[in-house]
Amino acid sequence: MMDILYTGPVPADRESPMARSETSPSRAQHSSPTQRPNTCCFCWCCCCSCSCLTVRREDENRGRLKVQELETIPNCEACTKPTVEEMKQWAHSFDKLMKNPAGRNVFREFLRTEYSEENMLFWLACEDLKKEINKSAIEEKARMIYEDYISILSPKEVSLDSRVREVINRKMQEPTTHTFEDAQLQIYTLMHRDSYPRFLNSHIYRSLVQGGSRSSSES
Repeated sequence: MMDILYTGPVPADRESPMARSETSPSRAQHSSPTQRPNTCCFCWCCCCSCSCLTVRREDENRGRLKVQELETIPNCEACTKPTVEEMKQWAHSFDKLMKNPAGRNVFREFLRTEYSEENMLFWLACEDLKKEINKSAIEEKARMIYEDYISILSPKEVSLDSRVREVINRKMQEPTTHTFEDAQLQIYTLMHRDSYPRFLNSHIYRSLVQGGSRSSSES
């Protein structure tokens, strides 16, 4: 007997992932208790709602600089203000950046400017899935991850090769906390090789380090 592969939702039977994320009560109750909506990672305390950083981005099509005001990050991770030394260490190790909640917030803000925030959101969702122990919750979270980031119908679909997709489709028959491990590693590697070097040269990162250094010298 041939294996039946999981291919995701049928468009006519279900609403879009974006609409579900706004209205589904199951999503609200699965949200991490440490996350607060409409917060800004540059305030560090994650208890306010503001847009406190402007970023100069190069407009490659017109060959000039423009100023873009960053929007606040929804469901920003709660974190403490990093030291200047911690922020400088992010430039030496992508692992250290990704293990630090403040570092992930800043990197996620940068990914938003490159329209690739879904990579970080997918990685975080996989990390959350790994912590789950309830079987029904695992199945529900795995389904939501698939529909939000794996399905070709999703506007937040991440870039994965066909081999990894086939593996996920087989594992979705009986989801576990390890269903998306190959995909998570592939996206982690993509962020490391592609986005991370540009992040280190970005105004977002450089302004934080410079601002932190000025504050330290003044105090």
